[in-house]
Amino acid sequence: MPAWFSLFHPFFVSVTEIKHDAAKKELQVSCRIFYDDLENALKTHYKTPVDILHPANRKSVDALVADYLGKHLLISVDGKTVVVKYLGYQIEEEAAWCYLVAEAVPAAKQVQVKDDILYNEHAEQINMIHVIVGGERKSTKLDNPAAAASFSF
Repeated sequence: MPAWFSLFHPFFVSVTEIKHDAAKKELQVSCRIFYDDLENALKTHYKTPVDILHPANRKSVDALVADYLGKHLLISVDGKTVVVKYLGYQIEEEAAWCYLVAEAVPAAKQVQVKDDILYNEHAEQINMIHVIVGGERKSTKLDNPAAAASFSF
């Protein structure tokens, strides 16, 4: 992709993948978000300078990302909200890959997701969600302001 793409990307989309690992009894979650959009959201939301690419203090940036995702990505399994723990992020091309895990999830028949990542920043924001349980993959697309999805396995 051209270098200018990260500055002027013409669409606003995030991709969240939630995979149930039955052997580990956990949900493994990854979110791919354009890093410039995430950085701008953090600056606006927390009213502080943020540099995701070259953070002066990685722990403080991680704390902001963890708090932001904790408010904008909520997961329930079989009617119970799960505690999702932020693990960290890495930059790959124009994207920030954010990793999270929910432990003590032995099974997942019904997965509900509330995802309004970047909705406050972009009226055109689209959030793609993929959920994988028992090797079966189900996906949906949420167009701002729609923020809720439910998956049955």
